[in-house]
Amino acid sequence: MNGCLVTGTDTGVGKTVVAAAIVATLTARGLRVAPVKPVVTGLDEPEPGRPLDHELLAAAADLDDASAVTQLTFGPAVSPHLAAELGGVTVEPAVLVAAARSAAEGADVVVGEGAGGLLAPLTGGYLIRDYALDLGLPLVIAARPGLGTINHTLLTIESARAAGLGVLGVVLTPWPDEPDALQRSNRDTIAALGDVEVATLPFVGVAVAELAAAGATLPLTSWLRL
Repeated sequence: MNGCLVTGTDTGVGKTVVAAAIVATLTARGLRVAPVKPVVTGLDEPEPGRPLDHELLAAAADLDDASAVTQLTFGPAVSPHLAAELGGVTVEPAVLVAAARSAAEGADVVVGEGAGGLLAPLTGGYLIRDYALDLGLPLVIAARPGLGTINHTLLTIESARAAGLGVLGVVLTPWPDEPDALQRSNRDTIAALGDVEVATLPFVGVAVAELAAAGATLPLTSWLRL
């Protein structure tokens, strides 16, 4: 399975935008892209003017049916394991993995997106990290450019590598047009201490053309061996 799984150093760090930008860029290049996200929470609290995560990923891949992207959706904006518990739903990891593999059939590239950070639980004993391992997908890590990101990002890299996951790169977002000394230092320090390529992505809206243009600035050819 060729592709990647986009995870984040925390929730709300822009991983859906990074994932959608990758999907939109590869789709614009004529590749058949399968976006997958095991669980989407927060349907009860949508962000005004913004599609839900699976809807944005589907639009980026030019898919008509957003339900093809995810297997489970929940209303509360909480961790997937708690959302399932509140909804009286049993999450079956094998079913999530099988669904992703099925979506990948016939696709050139799979772009997965986690829920929360790398160690966020999908169910009691099954983490996003386990999901990435079961799919055999290396990671792209979305992170904030500001204060605190060095620690959060290096911890995520360390956790991934300790489990045997490859890390293709880190994407700092939203990256300003004129980064200050702190932001530039964060980028360089993560690259040096994490021994990883660090790319940047500016603030991006939800228009597919805008996502594709932004994603085209990422080193996707080398990351995904296209």
